Amino acid sequence: MSTASDHLMHVADKPKAVMVRGRGSWLYDREGREYLDFVQGWAVNLLGHCPDVVQRALARQAAELVHAGPGLHNAVSGALAEALAAGTRLDRVFIATSGAEANEGAIKLARKWGAARRGGAYGLITTDGGLHGRTLPTMSASGKPGWDALFEPKVPGFHKVPFGDAAAVEAAIDDATVGIMVEPIQGEAGVVVPPEGYLRELRAIADRHGLLLILDEIQTGMGRTGRLFASEWENVCPDIVTVGKGLGAGVPISAVVAREEICCFEPGDQGGTFAGNPLSCAVGLAVIETISEPAFLERTLQASARLRSGLDAIALRHGGGRARGRGLLLALPLARPVAIEVARIAFERGLLVNAPRPTTIRLVPALNVSDADIDVALERLEACIESALEVA
Repeated sequence: MSTASDHLMHVADKPKAVMVRGRGSWLYDREGREYLDFVQGWAVNLLGHCPDVVQRALARQAAELVHAGPGLHNAVSGALAEALAAGTRLDRVFIATSGAEANEGAIKLARKWGAARRGGAYGLITTDGGLHGRTLPTMSASGKPGWDALFEPKVPGFHKVPFGDAAAVEAAIDDATVGIMVEPIQGEAGVVVPPEGYLRELRAIADRHGLLLILDEIQTGMGRTGRLFASEWENVCPDIVTVGKGLGAGVPISAVVAREEICCFEPGDQGGTFAGNPLSCAVGLAVIETISEPAFLERTLQASARLRSGLDAIALRHGGGRARGRGLLLALPLARPVAIEVARIAFERGLLVNAPRPTTIRLVPALNVSDADIDVALERLEACIESALEVA
């Protein structure tokens, strides 16, 4: 049997194991080894692997309508748009398939609005360390180290400032600026949490200068931080918000949601073959219904407290900083730059964690992760840290 990588482009370094089955917080490879998954497809599998609610939504919708095409209405996309508008306190929705596609749609919408309402303004202030996707425009908007020299020439119009510094945002505004685009918490940068009140300050700056506030909630949305959207922690309503990852709980879907007054797209400006695909939309609806149950996010915050407490205890015993993040988007700072080695050892011992920075371990388990699985993950993680520190 050929390996999984024989005919795939090499775009990431991956272990040789081939995953064939998943259930809840556990993954299983072709050889029958099991892995406790605290990466969950990079925060995608909101409800764990193969949740019943997703299986039922897929089966039910597959028997009725899989794809009608972007040139026709379908009932499921309309229902999902209504749910997203209600959840974001906004008005209009464009349904796409990936986070990068949603963020690019938000950039396009902002530029179209700037051309019509702000004298041709097109520039967006973004942040160092931010990650908004891997298309050319979203890479240009991102501040990921090392990306500045890739795929030149970059798409112009993005001015990067330090994350968490509202004064730097205001100082960067000029006549060409149309808006501000940030993540409420920077996930790929290592779960970087801005100072309290940062989003409120950005909302005030945008209002003072007549700019758009765009929040990239691809990773922080859909309950990941313990609220439906991370912006709710500061009671901030953006002009445009992007949603993805957890919205489909493993099924590809994303969305751009905006205020009515911002929605200036005309027919032909925006689209996509799979935009509003009924199969994906049915899953998105099921996910929103599930996490909107009164007790669901309360339980997520309880799980967060348990995991955070365990991580803080590990830090106390082995050095490093206290856990940071919100909800079940957490990171453990290490005392030494051994995170990549910790993640490697963890994989060998049946635990999936992510090392976004040399001194940072990131954990993004399913929002319905059990206490028992949290305890197993903490035990395995500590053993892996001890092993990595011994040889460092």
